[in-house]
Formats: sequence, structure tokens, C-alpha cells
Amino acid sequence: MMVLFSRMKDVLFLLFLPCFCSAQPAPPLLRFSVFLDPSNIVYLRWDHDEQEMMSFELQVHTTGWVAFGFSPHGELPGSDVVIGGVFPNGSIYFSVS
Repeated sequence: MMVLFSRMKDVLFLLFLPCFCSAQPAPPLLRFSVFLDPSNIVYLRWDHDEQEMMSFELQVHTTGWVAFGFSPHGELPGSDVVIGGVFPNGSIYFSVS
């Protein structure tokens, strides 16, 4: 697993896919969590339900965007990446590659 993020500024961007992508209520508390950097700035929380649906929350100070990737070997080539952010007008975008 790897995390790419922009220079840290004043905006706190929360990536919480189930809330942004569906009208379903938010899942219960996310049971698992870890800081992904030695300075304890990038915080990841996650959980799964009985159907193995994964929920993630990524908290990080950004300039308005964040990228989050999954890789079997911890490297960018061959990884699955989600990029999300907030446009200056406040609208949210996500892209999966």
C-alpha cells in the first residue's frame, strides 16, 4: 500500500467513499487504523462488512487533492490508484485508475 499526497497546507481533505458514492447511511465505526507516515500526519482508517465491502477514510492536510493506491508489492507500477479532491468551487471529484 502506498500513499501519494501533495504539499501539506491548510485544507483537511477527508476521503470517505461510501458517503460520497451512495445514498446509504454511513457505516459503523471503522475498527482498524494506522498512521502512514513517521510524522503522524497521514491517517488511514478502514473496515469491512459481512459481504467484504471495504470502507476507507483517509485524513491528511493537502492543497486540495490526495491520491491513494493499493499495490501487491508497495510500488506504483501495477497499483490501483484513487485520486480525489476538491475544486475551488467546493465540488468534489474522484478518479480511479
